[in-house]
Amino acid sequence: MSDRIRVVVGGVTGWAGAELARGVAHASDMTLVGGLSRGAAGQPLASLTGHRDTPGVAAASIDALGATPYDVYVEYTKPAVAKQNILQALAHGAHVVVGTSGLSDEDYADIDAAARKADRGVLACGNFAITVVLLQKFAEMAARHLDHWEIIDYAKAGKVDVPSGTVRELAFRLGEIKQAAQAVPVDQVSGPRETRGATMSGTQVHAVRLPGFQLGVEVIFGADGQRLHIKHEAGDGSKPYVSGALLAIRRVHTLRGVVRGLDKVMDGL
Repeated sequence: MSDRIRVVVGGVTGWAGAELARGVAHASDMTLVGGLSRGAAGQPLASLTGHRDTPGVAAASIDALGATPYDVYVEYTKPAVAKQNILQALAHGAHVVVGTSGLSDEDYADIDAAARKADRGVLACGNFAITVVLLQKFAEMAARHLDHWEIIDYAKAGKVDVPSGTVRELAFRLGEIKQAAQAVPVDQVSGPRETRGATMSGTQVHAVRLPGFQLGVEVIFGADGQRLHIKHEAGDGSKPYVSGALLAIRRVHTLRGVVRGLDKVMDGL
């Protein structure tokens, strides 16, 4: 890896990707060498980031980057193309940071195999906000002591992927501890089973898509005579995610294969 980390941001004009691209362009130890955006293809990255020393132009696809050398690819595009982008970046010899939601556990198993074959790291973060990292850690602590829990996924009305990457990651991590207990198994309920949500990694997950929400996740733990709610809510801006994403870019080279969760590269967590 060169002295400055050469970064490509997929989704360079998106809600989160645009803010991250500006953060990368202004970081003293990084250089934004490429960005993916179909709508802005051909536009100078310097104009998109507001950093005049940023080289190159936005590309319509990862294929269009050609032989451009880069150390880390950040996936912030769409679920439909995310997996292929990641596999192509690994084949190119880059490490990968994943912020896109919608990838399944099966997708990550395929990506893990490709990453290990390429001797590269993939850091999958459903959310880069420090408050989400804390929610995940607190929920894992609770799951070691409580047996019953369910997750509610909140997002804006137009979000098509369900659940969010944050919730997928949370369910996966809780499932690594144990499966949530159910007083009445889903296959034994009376009425439409869909009302009990989807079972993901042994946890019932309920996705809410309504105007007025941006992003949020709540895990509810229940025990006899008591209840614990752990909840994260995001505002409209994407700046809270930049510092965590920059940390992921700086640390992903220390990993091999797929590692899920920003806390895995944070000292002291």
